[in-house]
Amino acid sequence: MVETVTLSDGHTMPAIGLGVYLNDECAEACRVALQNGYRMIDGARYYENEVQVGVGVGESGVKREDVFITSKVYHPDYTYDGTTAALKESIANLGSSYYDLYLTHSALGGKDARLSAYRALLDGKANGMIKSVGVSNYSAKHIEEIREAGLEIPVVNQIELHPFCQQKPIVEYCRKNNIVVQAYSPLVCGALDNPVIQELSTKYSKDPAQILVRFVPLPKSSQPGRIISNSQVFGWEIEPTDMAKLDALDRGKEGAVTWNPVDVD
Repeated sequence: MVETVTLSDGHTMPAIGLGVYLNDECAEACRVALQNGYRMIDGARYYENEVQVGVGVGESGVKREDVFITSKVYHPDYTYDGTTAALKESIANLGSSYYDLYLTHSALGGKDARLSAYRALLDGKANGMIKSVGVSNYSAKHIEEIREAGLEIPVVNQIELHPFCQQKPIVEYCRKNNIVVQAYSPLVCGALDNPVIQELSTKYSKDPAQILVRFVPLPKSSQPGRIISNSQVFGWEIEPTDMAKLDALDRGKEGAVTWNPVDVD
């Protein structure tokens, strides 16, 4: 049974998914993931593998309507017409008539540009090309711009999130505003040798990656064995005292391992 979260627009989203950032074996990774219980694939136009996501879904034997697929528009396309064209191309690449979730990839480009892109995605939703609209790498101020423009608030904000970069002000803002926080880079780009993570791995008899995915899930992998183990994070809990140890690893912005452009104007 796939655990899900309910978005503010009423749609449901799997609680864990496979990220396909610059994955050279994307189609195979998607196929393996879906055949082993995953039901969400997280992609983006920047990754240049939307076609491969579609191929992997098709080869998996899982019905399209049972898979939650995400993509994102990149900031060079942040005009209304540019985003609309990007969305149409994404749909053609996927070989499907819709995306379950489509995001603006970051807040880069300036207020007017990102609002134009967001409006285009909302119109894409109204036209049936997208079920849900969200954002990525947005701080509270960027989402408040959307609210002040009188537009529908995003249902998801996807940000870098792991014990070393917990983005607590953004997470708290999103929780207060019923926006689901979706983590990327929860595996800290493979840096799993931290003593606390190793300690908890031994205590719970779980891989270090599983400890991190339990903390915040959206794993990326191209290795079939790792894809399967990353998904096995439910049915057990990290004790509060141990969660406190993970919380204490937070280094704020210094702990980021990717671009993390949440503070742009």
